[in-house]
Amino acid sequence: MHDTDTNSETKGSPNMASDISRDNREQAPLKNLQEIMQLSKNELVEELWDSDPRIKKIMKSSSSLKEARDRFFDYLNDLERDYFNIYSDNPLRDLHILEKNNAKECIRVLKNVIRTENEELTGYSALNIIYDLARYKNVLNEIDKGFLVEFIYLIRGINGQSGHVTETYYDPSLEMDGRQAAINRSLYLDTYSMKMKEYFKKYASGLDPKIIEKTIELKNDIMAYFGATESDWNDYTWHMEHIFKDVKTISDLVRLEDDEIEGLEYAERHNIPFQITPFYLSLFNKEGRSERDRAIRAQVIPSVRYCKNVVNNRLSGLDLDFMGEKSTSPIEGITRRYPQILILKPYDSCPQICVYCQRNWEIKSIDDAKVTKGTVEKAIQWIKDNESITEVLVTGGDPFTLNNQYINWLLGEICAIDHVERIRIGTRTIITMPFRINDELIEILKKCQVPGKREVCIVTHFEHPTEVTPETMEAVQKIRRAGISVYNQQVFTYYNSRKFESALLRKVLKISGVDPYYSFNTKGKEETIDFRVPIARIEQERKEEARLLPGLERTDEAVFNVPKLGKSHLRAWQDHEVIMITPDGMRAYRFYPWESKLAVCDAYVYTDVSIYEYLKRLMADNEDINEYKYIWYYF
Repeated sequence: MHDTDTNSETKGSPNMASDISRDNREQAPLKNLQEIMQLSKNELVEELWDSDPRIKKIMKSSSSLKEARDRFFDYLNDLERDYFNIYSDNPLRDLHILEKNNAKECIRVLKNVIRTENEELTGYSALNIIYDLARYKNVLNEIDKGFLVEFIYLIRGINGQSGHVTETYYDPSLEMDGRQAAINRSLYLDTYSMKMKEYFKKYASGLDPKIIEKTIELKNDIMAYFGATESDWNDYTWHMEHIFKDVKTISDLVRLEDDEIEGLEYAERHNIPFQITPFYLSLFNKEGRSERDRAIRAQVIPSVRYCKNVVNNRLSGLDLDFMGEKSTSPIEGITRRYPQILILKPYDSCPQICVYCQRNWEIKSIDDAKVTKGTVEKAIQWIKDNESITEVLVTGGDPFTLNNQYINWLLGEICAIDHVERIRIGTRTIITMPFRINDELIEILKKCQVPGKREVCIVTHFEHPTEVTPETMEAVQKIRRAGISVYNQQVFTYYNSRKFESALLRKVLKISGVDPYYSFNTKGKEETIDFRVPIARIEQERKEEARLLPGLERTDEAVFNVPKLGKSHLRAWQDHEVIMITPDGMRAYRFYPWESKLAVCDAYVYTDVSIYEYLKRLMADNEDINEYKYIWYYF
């Protein structure tokens, strides 16, 4: 036997796959995902070996891990050949092409996971655990259930048992021709549409008349609390002066749950800033957290786990700049990761602080923020001196926190740079303080817009359909009437990741004048673990849900932001690959940055959150997780 992965994969071997594949397909019906999630570790081990007894035989009969690795590679190679060999007598050859294609992907992942190179790179050996399990060594205390479930689904997959072909709808029109085929196809497509509509009913839109009524009621309470008038409410400076920064004032107006009070009080004790604008607080459900406002509250109320992680990171001296922005800043105030565009950061706070913000390490409370005009002037001069830059993204902090006079100066300075063709402004005030989009600001923006020479566009940050309100829609329409486009960058978090939840957001946004632009995978920081979602889920959402929308509604691109280097497309498998399953059931990925086809650059290794733990959380929230059953087959 050879001890190298390469030799193991290329040498010829007797076919070890054909003698068991038929037996596997004739076994008792496979447990569904809901049933799998209820099993103990010992039961999961039994399910693992039942999924493919031959793998256990390979492990048990191998005299060393080296031999087990070689024989496992041979087995996977035999399976792959049998799927696509028209002369094979293995019944796997006759499976539907969808199952065969899925099997091929699962085989690819399993080969990656058992490679010695990837073991060395990640510091884990999943194969060693599988080897010990087969030989009855007591290693169950070293692994989580998620590890076993990952392998159960991978092994089902390599044997053509994902269930996709037998458990999903079949379109009979595919076997017909002519008008009858068209009629049947139309009826079949109706089933997709009806399914979407049923899901959409689960989620709230801020344009729903009943929600508008509730919002107005809380708005009136807030105004009465502060003795404000309607004129005050429509003035963004009033909102800036009455930002909620303490738990008592919030509690006076809305019912907070015990865990929310605990998180807010912890934040106060440890000087962890939180800020909520009066307008955004009006989107809360006054009587307490509900299905309607759970995503709203989660964005602005820090959890105890978040606060504890922030404090621990402070005490340990951990560098919170996980995106490596300090390493991509050629001068203070600028971040640059791409050839023609850079980020200009003129301000270090926002009217409202989002708990999951990737820049929370540098975002200050509104009371501690400052405008460093000298720093901005030097940054602008740097842009003037670099003719490679054609686009400037003004963000921060939220630049619309600044007053109109300052914004007029800032944009005027950028507009005076001949080689800048586009100014992109990143702001969330459209959602958190829509009255900020006043007539004076619109006139400032219009001055910079010169068709054929320079474009101004707004990039905002809607997270949930509940945030699309009559006020936010009017702010968007003001911008669009000025000839300025509005785009949305969604962060794909736990709170918008349920089936068709983000699909509804896209639909509501587009009809309100906002074009979906990016969907960012959550990643990185332990303090934001409450928001993080497995990569497999955002990939599943693109394929199983967003794909059912009209093309103009699903214009956003799902991306993973590689630290220091920038966005990597998640729909393109050649840009990333699974290289390991960790003992705690997490997938380790290797990302090949956008520049990899243009220059030699290092790959980036990232350990994702556990699919198993994500599904457990959905179950606790009363989701039917069988609706997510193919999540395991998105890599």
